[in-house]
Amino acid sequence: VQLQASGGGLVEAGGSLRLSCAASGRFVSVNSMGWYRQAPGKQRELVASIRGGSTNSADSVLGRFFISRDNAKNTVYLQMNSLRPEDTAVYYCNAGVRRHWGRDFDDIWGRGTQVTVSS
Repeated sequence: VQLQASGGGLVEAGGSLRLSCAASGRFVSVNSMGWYRQAPGKQRELVASIRGGSTNSADSVLGRFFISRDNAKNTVYLQMNSLRPEDTAVYYCNAGVRRHWGRDFDDIWGRGTQVTVSS
């Protein structure tokens, strides 16, 4: 099972980016999906997650970042608006994936995509 993220890049403060992450490989179910980020010298932190119809977002991105999901495509999106220099980080996709029926969900991570916001 792999998670392939895309959509990162360089943007000016106030701009927008949309990240995408698709799960591929052999599995039977995907539970929660989400985005984490890690800035230089800092710990990895949750940005937003989605499970079923429920979402959870960090306080620092509320009202600016919006997470959504296409279950048919096993893809999660992160729409990032009003970007700030402090949003600069490597963004990682995460998903709980069940490879076989009767097996617990495995925690899968993507490689990460760089988001850089210039002031």
